[in-house]
Amino acid sequence: TNSNEAFEKLATKRLILRKMDQYKIPNSLRLTIGNEAANEHFIKSINVLRSNKTWSVREVSSLMKLLIKDFKQSVIEKLGFSKCRVCIAVPKRISFSGLEDLEGKQIATSYPNTVKLFLSKNKINAGLHIINGSVEIAPNIGLADAICDIVSSGSTLFKNNLKEVIQIATSEAVLVQAPNLNEVKTELIEKLCFRIKSVLRAKKSKYILMNVPNDKIASISAILPVLKSPTILPLAEEGWSSLHSVINAGDFWEVIDSLKVEGAEDILVCPIEKMVL
Repeated sequence: TNSNEAFEKLATKRLILRKMDQYKIPNSLRLTIGNEAANEHFIKSINVLRSNKTWSVREVSSLMKLLIKDFKQSVIEKLGFSKCRVCIAVPKRISFSGLEDLEGKQIATSYPNTVKLFLSKNKINAGLHIINGSVEIAPNIGLADAICDIVSSGSTLFKNNLKEVIQIATSEAVLVQAPNLNEVKTELIEKLCFRIKSVLRAKKSKYILMNVPNDKIASISAILPVLKSPTILPLAEEGWSSLHSVINAGDFWEVIDSLKVEGAEDILVCPIEKMVL
């Protein structure tokens, strides 16, 4: 069975995989590992396509363990996006003093294994109500006393009158490297990392232009230590220059205030697309 046929047949079983043609990986499909029930449904469905051999639940479980193990490789770059945390939240009206308040309670979650491990580690006995999606509504409709879910901005918790009380784990997108790469692949990864870092560095920085009195160039340059040296261009007006440099985006307002105190005028701040150092 080729990937297109497999895609169509699995779709009839309510299994939607992703075709990999756009990534130049022909005759391949991408599968996202699900919960135990979803995985078992996948196994039963995929075996229909394999006339000469079938997979058992044990075989697929072993394969998934290998996949998870492969993800635990060395992190070579944090990418700075898709940041989130796994948290336990309770209704705002409830007074929560600590972990012991979860004893005997019902927790709604889409991540039962993560919650079980956390509760076991902290010797808390609590029941789990497994929900696939819209976990945050569970306390409001009486299904659970608390929830455990992925939180990013916290707006969903706020809208459902929930408050975050315990953080179990944090997560963000990272670039990982497989072990035992040959020289060619290692060189390609180094080039990729260099380019990624130039974009990430640019996102954390701002390009700044200003007009400054010539006798203040040294003191103003000391406030802008990001680059080796600022660019100085003489203005038509005697005694003044245009100073160009880079500032850290997180220090923006503090830096601007200091520059104004030192006599900088006509300050312009611009985004940077890439920053190669």
